[in-house]
Amino acid sequence: MENRRELSTRKIGFFQNLAKVLCRLGLTPNSVSVLSMVFAAMGAYGFYTMSSNHFVLGWFLAFLGIQFRLLCNMIDGLMAVEGGLKTEFGEVFNDLPDRVSDVLIIICASFLIQHEYARDLGWMAATLAVMTAYVRLLAKSMGYKMDFCGPMAKQHRMAMLNLALLLSMVAYLLRYEGYVSVIFHYTVWIIIVGSFLTCIRRLLRMRGQKAH
Repeated sequence: MENRRELSTRKIGFFQNLAKVLCRLGLTPNSVSVLSMVFAAMGAYGFYTMSSNHFVLGWFLAFLGIQFRLLCNMIDGLMAVEGGLKTEFGEVFNDLPDRVSDVLIIICASFLIQHEYARDLGWMAATLAVMTAYVRLLAKSMGYKMDFCGPMAKQHRMAMLNLALLLSMVAYLLRYEGYVSVIFHYTVWIIIVGSFLTCIRRLLRMRGQKAH
């Protein structure tokens, strides 16, 4: 395991060229990392808007916000490593915006759950999402290699929310709006359970490593 998440999309020419273009335009990996939080906020506002009787507008904001957040997460790494723009403080910009983004998106997604403990579920899912990253970084601080395994790493959490968005749009178009709450209820629970298992798995795998 390397101290970098394995992404097959990094090898796609379009994304590599996009990273080069952004470098030539004067953007830095750190600025793109910060921009990912802006898109995450847009996605979070989209979920909030979906819960406020503006379903279609909110849906597009949420969907696009998540996609562009993930795009920024990939491009900043390409710019830093392949583009040679890695900085001493880059790890802070690489990790901290992700934690903010996860909390914003997951908590606002829970607003779609029509249940008295919906907010509690959102905070629980967001906290465990942050804990998965904490365990990964704890391993590094102890001299172990960082582990990006799932079952509910960042890309898996966002994939679950993407799936929930697609299913909710189908429910909306078929006039089964009441199922939207059910879809996100199960989605948030899957994130909670999956994130907890991810923390346990990363701890166990860290214990099986040799410190370097």
